Amino acid sequence: MYYVAVRIPLLSALLLLVATAGAQRVTLPLWPNGNPEPYQGAAETDITQSTDRLVEGRPLAHLTNIGKPTLAFYPAKTNNTGATIVVFPGGGYRILAYDLEGTEVCTWLNSIGVNCALVKYRVPIAKHYPDDTSDLEDAQQAMRITRSHAAEWHLDPHRIGVLGFSAGGHLIVVLSNHHDFKRANEPASDSAISARPDFVVAIYPAYLAEPPALTQLSAGIDPSASTPPTFLLQAEDDPVHEENVLVYFQALKQLKVPAELHVYSEGGHGYGLRPSALPVSRWPALVETWLHTIHVLPGTAKMN
Repeated sequence: MYYVAVRIPLLSALLLLVATAGAQRVTLPLWPNGNPEPYQGAAETDITQSTDRLVEGRPLAHLTNIGKPTLAFYPAKTNNTGATIVVFPGGGYRILAYDLEGTEVCTWLNSIGVNCALVKYRVPIAKHYPDDTSDLEDAQQAMRITRSHAAEWHLDPHRIGVLGFSAGGHLIVVLSNHHDFKRANEPASDSAISARPDFVVAIYPAYLAEPPALTQLSAGIDPSASTPPTFLLQAEDDPVHEENVLVYFQALKQLKVPAELHVYSEGGHGYGLRPSALPVSRWPALVETWLHTIHVLPGTAKMN
């Protein structure tokens, strides 16, 4: 049992409701009373430049200086299955590719009847977990906020998973293995709501294998027999290295954690879900099939 009917303090009073095509999208601060660690950086900004690389002919957002992290809830407008995925964009913990690996993902999830909760977590950070815990704290809070609103948002609290790209893929793996991490002076009301995701989808995750050998898990990954079912995907020519998924998959296999692995010969890194001529761009269909297989989505697995 992962759901306890406890509200994060003051969230209801701080809702920002945005009308979107007849549905309500809700944006919430992760920390309505202020971040656990004070933020003293510059204001949030998009640092996208005209010289930045394009993905399938289109630019992507480069959000940085996220000092006030948020969660934006995108409800499935039709055929709401009750399943929900909390999405963590990547960006090397320096920026967030908030459209390529965020809003566009929510559009896809909504189209298959899955609710989406999109996280704008704190960046930049000089070091990630375990050297810095702010990334994990934001991930825990996003999960707890989502689960605490299950009744209000018409979600099944036992079918709330996570999906992350690159650094976001690292973050969701850390969350899945350290969901019970307790920060200093954490209120009991926070830990009363489980931050454990029910399933994990890691797309070209980073930082899972320790360089330079890339044969062992990095510090802070720490899977266990209680790690949730996990889907892993990466390309062989990814400059971030496919060993991230290979090493982690083998660790899950040894622990008998249900896991599915897909490695493609081409694709590189940072392609999101924009369609291309490469087979790797069809990964959303693989994820949808897997969600049927693990009974997150109703019915039998689809053959694609």
